[in-house]
Amino acid sequence: MKYTTRRAVGLGLTGLTALAAFFIVGMLALILLDVARNGAHHLSWTFLTQPPSDGMMGGGIFPAIFGTAALTLLMTVAVMPVGVLTAVYLHEYAPPESRFARWVRVAVVNLAGVPSIVFGLFGLGFFILFVGGNLDRMLGYEEMHWAQPGILWASLTLAVLTLPVVIVSTEEALRAVPLEQRTASLALGATQSQTLARVVLPGALPGILTGAVLAISRGAGEVAPILFTGAAYFLPDLPTHLDSQFMHLGYHTYVMATQSPNVTEASGPLYATVLVLLALTFALNLVAVIIRTRTRRKAASAH
Repeated sequence: MKYTTRRAVGLGLTGLTALAAFFIVGMLALILLDVARNGAHHLSWTFLTQPPSDGMMGGGIFPAIFGTAALTLLMTVAVMPVGVLTAVYLHEYAPPESRFARWVRVAVVNLAGVPSIVFGLFGLGFFILFVGGNLDRMLGYEEMHWAQPGILWASLTLAVLTLPVVIVSTEEALRAVPLEQRTASLALGATQSQTLARVVLPGALPGILTGAVLAISRGAGEVAPILFTGAAYFLPDLPTHLDSQFMHLGYHTYVMATQSPNVTEASGPLYATVLVLLALTFALNLVAVIIRTRTRRKAASAH
């Protein structure tokens, strides 16, 4: 009787978890199908390679594609070293009872819960007005050069937003490296730094790259932080310098959905823009996943 009850409970829990997973996958599939059904017919070579025209009702979205990809890559380059180094300090070097390490962890947890619009205001106040203003004064610019929105400040703002994701995932990856490997390395005479560089970090690299994937997924679609730090309403030119403003697929979608004089006519380009944004995000994630998979295979073959 007890065995039958336990089996029934187990089957019930399995069914509930399977139903929850099916519900999540089903919702994602419905969203993707709706976007593809309404946007695929509007995709064309002109739409993907030309700048917008006719009040963004014609032309294409290439500046927004380029701006989104450049912003995401700059954000990744900025956040990964800081996030990984912070996680390495917290897990490998900070004493177990360190107050400073506890404060850093509390700050990371709180940072993860801050609304994204607040990061935009932070980027405006700190990066643009404070850092950019001081750079202009030190470099002798008579007019505003760095003290204005640009792709550099927008990418750094997104880097701060995604920093908790990288720190937490890197710490988990470091924690997953077996203690026996560390002990064996130290027993053979390696220093802590050598063990970290040759044993721990290579073993944790797939998990660290998972953090990069999550950061890309979070940052590529964010709109609120870049409203104040660099995104342009309409800009047919590509961002060629770090202080250049840029178009962004997410902001372009927001503008077309809220500012278009004819929402019905704009629905085709709007859905097509969302489809391209999803495809670009998936492509960037796919590159990171491929790198992570190859790294994991190399690490497995080395062992």
